[in-house]
Amino acid sequence: MKLAFSTLGVPGLPLPDVLRLASAHGYHGVELRAHPEEPVHPGLPPAERADAAAAFKASGVELLGLAGYARVAAPGDDGPVLEEIRALLELARDLGAPYVRVFPGGGTDQSPEEADATAARRLGTAAEDAAALGVRILLETHDSHRTGADVIRVLGPVGHGSVGALWDVMHTWLGGEEPSQTYAALAPHLGYVQVKDIASAEDTSPLALGAGVLPLGEVVEVLSRHGWDGWLCWEYEKRWYEAAPPLPELLNAGRRHLARLLNESA
Repeated sequence: MKLAFSTLGVPGLPLPDVLRLASAHGYHGVELRAHPEEPVHPGLPPAERADAAAAFKASGVELLGLAGYARVAAPGDDGPVLEEIRALLELARDLGAPYVRVFPGGGTDQSPEEADATAARRLGTAAEDAAALGVRILLETHDSHRTGADVIRVLGPVGHGSVGALWDVMHTWLGGEEPSQTYAALAPHLGYVQVKDIASAEDTSPLALGAGVLPLGEVVEVLSRHGWDGWLCWEYEKRWYEAAPPLPELLNAGRRHLARLLNESA
């Protein structure tokens, strides 16, 4: 498996510095948070997109994907959501990213059936754009669709190879789902896996990998046992927890921890 980290852990850091961190600490790739407060986002003009793509190519670090914020199950008109996804897909195409992350984002005033149908309808429409642009949309296990069982209710009806799943191990754990259950649900659709660690269900402040309660060893064991050979991406949520230790000083130990889990599961 290849290892990456998300720029959510180094908010606002210029891309050249992100790539230097990845190279210096032995990470194969980077997931870019595609938000207007970050250096790379859908509003980036063509020349800067070309510069960013060239920077990745020169560094030897892979661009794993773009972490977008479109909410495909959210109440309201489809148009703005589809436009947001289209902009993310075009940015991914220009940068050479294989994946775009979207959230479920179902509302409390919807029934689960309404949220599922809304998400499936929008993803089914966006799948055609994704296929034409050579990018895959990944629905993250998050918020209204926290578990693999929740996400598969959407992906099943979509039934398109350009739409898959992103497994966030914290949310499936908080949803009470065992790693083996999540893998069984998402395996045919799995794009990559976001790893992290936290102190408890009540305190989700980011910790160094291995310092908390999330079943990272079990996740890696399940993936290895089934021969899955994709990406593990460390999503350290520094952006939301200013008091958390800086990610750069944790990167070496985090890579070593993941490598140890991989060796133990081999």
